[in-house]
Amino acid sequence: MLAAVCDETAPNEKRQLMKNPYVGIDLTNKIPLPGNLDAVMAGLERWQEAANCGNDKIHQKFIQNCLSDTSLRVFIEAILGNSPFLSHTLINDFDITRKVIQLGPESAFNEILETVSVPSLITETQQNLMKVVRICRRRCAFTVAIADISGQWKISKIIEALSMFAERVINTVINHLLHNAVAAGELALPHPAQPSMESGLIILGMGKLGARELNYSSDVDLIFLFEEENSHYIGKQTAQEFFNRLARTFVTIIEERTEDGYVFRTDLRLRPDPGSTPPVLSTLAAETYYETTGQNWERAAMLKARPIAGDIGAGIRFLDYLQPFIWRQSLDFNAIEDISSIKRQINSHRGGSKISVGGHNVKLGRGGIREIELYAQTQQLIWGGRNADLRVSKTCEALSLLASAGHFGSKVSDDLIKAYQFLRGVEHRLQMVDDQQTHEVPSDIVKLESFSKFMGFENTEKFSRALTKHLRIVEKHYVALFEDSPDLSGPGSLVFTGSEDHPETLQTLKSSGYTDPSMVASIIRTWHHGRYRATRSTRSKELLTKLVPGLITAFSKTANPDSALLGFDEFLKRLPAGAQLLSLFYNNPGLLKLLAEIMGSAPKIADTLRRYPILFDAVLTEDFFEPLPDATTLQSEFELEIERKSQDFQDILGIVRRQVNERLFRVSVQILGQYMSADNSGPSIANIADAAINTLCPAVTKEFISTHGTFEGGDMAVVALGKLGARDMTVGSDLDLLFIYNHEGNQSDGKKPLSPIPYFTRLGQRYISALSAPTAEGTLYQVDMRLRPSGNAAPLASELKSFVQYYEKNAWTWERMALTRARVICSGHNLRRKTEEVIQSVLMMPQNPDRLLKDVSAMRVRLLHGRKILGPWDIKNIRGGLVDIEFITQYLQLRHCLENPGILSSDPKQALIELRNHDFLNQDTANQLIKSLKLWRNIQGIVRLTVGDNFDDKTAKIGNCEILLAGCRVRSIKDLRLKVIKRAACVLKIYQQIIEEPASRL
Repeated sequence: MLAAVCDETAPNEKRQLMKNPYVGIDLTNKIPLPGNLDAVMAGLERWQEAANCGNDKIHQKFIQNCLSDTSLRVFIEAILGNSPFLSHTLINDFDITRKVIQLGPESAFNEILETVSVPSLITETQQNLMKVVRICRRRCAFTVAIADISGQWKISKIIEALSMFAERVINTVINHLLHNAVAAGELALPHPAQPSMESGLIILGMGKLGARELNYSSDVDLIFLFEEENSHYIGKQTAQEFFNRLARTFVTIIEERTEDGYVFRTDLRLRPDPGSTPPVLSTLAAETYYETTGQNWERAAMLKARPIAGDIGAGIRFLDYLQPFIWRQSLDFNAIEDISSIKRQINSHRGGSKISVGGHNVKLGRGGIREIELYAQTQQLIWGGRNADLRVSKTCEALSLLASAGHFGSKVSDDLIKAYQFLRGVEHRLQMVDDQQTHEVPSDIVKLESFSKFMGFENTEKFSRALTKHLRIVEKHYVALFEDSPDLSGPGSLVFTGSEDHPETLQTLKSSGYTDPSMVASIIRTWHHGRYRATRSTRSKELLTKLVPGLITAFSKTANPDSALLGFDEFLKRLPAGAQLLSLFYNNPGLLKLLAEIMGSAPKIADTLRRYPILFDAVLTEDFFEPLPDATTLQSEFELEIERKSQDFQDILGIVRRQVNERLFRVSVQILGQYMSADNSGPSIANIADAAINTLCPAVTKEFISTHGTFEGGDMAVVALGKLGARDMTVGSDLDLLFIYNHEGNQSDGKKPLSPIPYFTRLGQRYISALSAPTAEGTLYQVDMRLRPSGNAAPLASELKSFVQYYEKNAWTWERMALTRARVICSGHNLRRKTEEVIQSVLMMPQNPDRLLKDVSAMRVRLLHGRKILGPWDIKNIRGGLVDIEFITQYLQLRHCLENPGILSSDPKQALIELRNHDFLNQDTANQLIKSLKLWRNIQGIVRLTVGDNFDDKTAKIGNCEILLAGCRVRSIKDLRLKVIKRAACVLKIYQQIIEEPASRL
């Protein structure tokens, strides 16, 4: 490695040192200067003190010889002045220090390998085994570092040695665990003296370990498998439970930090779907996964897989079985596109981008080691199916073979190999400082200057020039690999392959507005693992790879990006299949933006969509963004669907719920997408309710009649009040209903006859249940019957004559006010006509004007005291809000309808128009009320659609505010707040002029 470093440096930048024939280290190469002279002096003092304290004459003489040899002293100063980790071993482990310096790294390393491979270690206690392998690991790290710093070993030998040591340790620990299992009576192995042989336990080395390219302070990536039919397990648990326990013990032995340190950090997350599978899988489970849901990045990972411990023969059989998954004989262009998508998710700008030195990640950053590895792996996957010679695991070897096969030029291969060797050298020196698994060049100026010297450069400027040169070259070749492919990186690097978070990806997510980037990355990796039905197929995964950048961007622009993405995850989780919908998103980015708005800014709709994702299928229909048909047409559509699919009454309930929810979703989306204003949506929402009632109630009646029969001339009308009666509904509105019936006779004629009151009461209860009972398809509506005569104290249904008598003698003024919104929805023709006539006659009963005025005013005062106003956006209840407009309208209708019935309309807006046309309101006053009503309806409709009733602009998300502002055609919340204040003041003034002040004078 150092030779490669020295190529970047002028000859006079290093001190040439002559080789001492009594020293086992080759000191003729150029040695780094110490980066910290204070550390050198302190280290020398501590080294001598350590020998003096132990009164170790041999050690003292050895130190004296080392320091008296000019060449060796310079080398020791390089260690002490650059690496606290190596300094600690140099000072405190005399045995390895003397062996490496006197006998050389080759001899010392071979002795370490022998120590961790000695058969007697297998039978040692776990505590003793852990101590031995930890001491050997520390000595291995020291030995390899000496070979590296002295330039005695090239990078290829360094990574080979580190991999070899890891492999020997893993084999020893596995044999130890298998031996103990035999002794405990849990395994009956065919070769107890060689426990791994034909044991059925497979340990695959993955990544750099599998390729024999381990870095200085690396994790070891492993996959544990077992052959179920050859597990040899005879214990009381299952073989699966036993091997899971064995894997956990293995990780403890290898990873746990003790007073002697640790051996390796162990990563088992490259196994199939690590988030939902045990640490050890059966070969059958793994084979099934790769055959059905394996991803292209997992094919790339399997390029480096190698059986390194356990049953090597079984491991070879397993990898042989996977060859068709890894290597495809024909060029699969979808796979090529997906592989290119993986690459293109990394944001490598085509020229002109700035690559900084301080803080740069030489593994994952731009122009780094990962890009060189991906360059080789993607080309191997594409061409290796036809050319078996390309199926190698080592990166540099793969690059050379690909170039020889003509897949890119020899200069590209040479450039990337040189850069790989240089960057691996940087990586090792970074990790050598403190034995930390770091890949980032120091950003601190002093530390960077020191590290530059450790790399063998005179100063930071020269190191930076060399590093930047290689990073630039890698970036240039990497970008050119798919030059003609569209960029999929979105706002920055977005890489979700593998099992670990990509640092630049986390930064991209954070800068895009996500508060928990790691959570977002984990969710997206879950999609790629095919854990949901919708993401299981190859086509779905390939579409997701292309869609993810657009998804990230779309959700980042919502009120709460994290919540939006979580909502989409829940939506995706419940989809029965995904390819069609994902393809729709890919080809129609506007729909993706729409879904993002729903998930991020309309939690009520998002919740519905998460629970019933099939609703989004409606978006696929051609007329989705067209206005809904009238109630009669909707009813016909409902009934046609029932005719096609219904088998019993429960089917009818499910179909109507599905049809209603689909159309309410359609209206909601049209409001959000500004295809329809909230102010104008009331009639469409009311039409849906009308159609549901007119479909369900006759079906309920038919079912009821089959048991209880009918009355001669019997019928029951469903009358709407409130927002349904006014056709002024919002999404989520209750149904204010009353039931009016007519009959002849004293008893029904069915199998179980009933008298009139229980008959129509039970029928009414069945109506309510059909409209409000929850089913698998959800709930339709909440039904409110409190506006019926005498409220909750009265029977559920009112006989027509009793209804008239009540309003003639007992009705309160507020009940007459409520009746101005009455509208018959469902009834036989004869009863409909009679009911409408009765309602009009009740409204036109002669009124005492003063009494009416006083009652209306008193009622408003009671509401003010009885209802808590939730805030300035409680449009219904604030002074000058919807209630005041309703009171004005209803008061004027009741006062003047006797002389002019034309002013009676259940729609408040139409009623105001009629009051204006008949001169009961002057034109300016009526217009002000109509404008205010429109604004109130828009605000209330959008707020209820998105957040419910409790909107607060101070805490509301940006997305919620933006939807509200767009719907109200206002530029800012401040402007809208001022508009609300102005409108409310105007309405309140009119209310006071028409009702409050005249009433106060009575």
